[in-house]
Amino acid sequence: MTTTSNVGQAVLDQLSSSSGASTTTNPSAALGKDAFLQLLTTQLKNQDPLSPQDNTAFVSQLAQFSSLEATQNLGTTVDSIATTYQSSQALQASSLVGRSVIVAAGSTVVDTAKGMTGSVVVPASNSDTTVKVYDTSAKLVTTIDLGSQAAGTSSFTWDGKTGDGTVAPAGTYSFVATGTTNGAGTSLATYLPATVNSVTMGVAGAEMTLNLAGGGTVGLSKVQTIGI
Repeated sequence: MTTTSNVGQAVLDQLSSSSGASTTTNPSAALGKDAFLQLLTTQLKNQDPLSPQDNTAFVSQLAQFSSLEATQNLGTTVDSIATTYQSSQALQASSLVGRSVIVAAGSTVVDTAKGMTGSVVVPASNSDTTVKVYDTSAKLVTTIDLGSQAAGTSSFTWDGKTGDGTVAPAGTYSFVATGTTNGAGTSLATYLPATVNSVTMGVAGAEMTLNLAGGGTVGLSKVQTIGI
């Protein structure tokens, strides 16, 4: 009579050779749920009637089978969630192209005929808060005086004009905000409007990136406001 252990080993060898993988180096590749059930059934068919398989060992094998099935089902569920997440990202991407967003940035494309509104992050009360506007050649275009500002976020507006009152040409401009705290000059972060030209999808769960007009890029989590 063939013993249970010999039958089990024979089935394992057969499964390993048919799959072309080693059960010791990659057990999951050689012994899946169906193969495990086949092994268990073969053991039951060929056990010695005079020395049947111990109940404890049989229950242990059933528990292993249940654990294997639960793990595979979990993997299927995770794959489904990942697919749904990618579809959601694609939908978000398509809805963002052409939209105006407010992002943490130092420069943006400005239609000077319309002007623009941005904001300055003030971490502590500041005096002499200013926003200097520079063109692409780093030439100072104008200075926006915000005076004293309490801690928080302060809005500013540029009417698109230079210091002498003429309308500046449309294009990319940089905004440098500073303030004075306890007698020391402090650089301040700015949030500026920008238009989304395209979106780069995240790879392997990474965050999607918004490609902005003017050449800048920003992660979706860095967007403060999404406009029309």
